[in-house]
Amino acid sequence: MVSYSKTFRDVLVWQKAHAFVLDVYRVTESFPRSEIYGLSSQFRRAAVSIAANFAEGFKKRGKADKLRFYNIAQGSIEECQYYLILAADLRYADTRELQMKIDEVGRMLESYSAALATNCA
Repeated sequence: MVSYSKTFRDVLVWQKAHAFVLDVYRVTESFPRSEIYGLSSQFRRAAVSIAANFAEGFKKRGKADKLRFYNIAQGSIEECQYYLILAADLRYADTRELQMKIDEVGRMLESYSAALATNCA
């Protein structure tokens, strides 16, 4: 018997993306105060965008709409990838653990999107 997710909260990729957002908020708290409207804000917004766009796409009825929102989330993953590099290069944080987490979210979202594109054709 196949079990379907009733809400976006039931989907493991969203759960992992949300955990990543919480981690980003914790890490950026220690960034220099001068970054409050710069890197900290941009990084947080991009991280939130991953989970938020997944949630919005989950509720869309059409496959194309769902995939569009999931693709926006994928773009935000790439944006976060850059912020991780920048934060490490500026020595604001050790980002290795966050890098592993966002890589996992990216792989999961890619698989989820591919399954949707294939199975709902």
